[in-house]
Amino acid sequence: MAEAAETKTGTDSNTGEFPGTGRRKRATARVRIKPGDGKMIINRRPVENYFPVETHRIIINEPFTVTENNEKFDVRINVHSGGISGQADAIRLGISRALLIYDADLRPTLKAEGLLTRNSYVRERKKYGQPGARKRFQYSKR
Repeated sequence: MAEAAETKTGTDSNTGEFPGTGRRKRATARVRIKPGDGKMIINRRPVENYFPVETHRIIINEPFTVTENNEKFDVRINVHSGGISGQADAIRLGISRALLIYDADLRPTLKAEGLLTRNSYVRERKKYGQPGARKRFQYSKR
């Protein structure tokens, strides 16, 4: 049998990219990094168009800033679902995981900053007969 093009712990044998997956709330980001000059493409759009707010761009670049790898990687990202902040956090986790595959020696630095921990909080759904997830309508005895 032929081997898959992508291995769980290594690079994509065809393109030399390092994969990483990040999730936050309902958002899922598939990240691929490769050595380059710092171009970042999100859903086939430049990062400035996809995230017009500077705060989200800072969140996304945090793994590169912490590991002092700014402008050293080209990043290709597919992200879907969730809101804009959830997508930014999902991308940050995906980039961190991809950097680990690129160089395992970066693990202590990323772990100390909390960039390898998935925030597993997902909003609880609203239940029928209630105004919110847990809030109840006021009880009236008479």
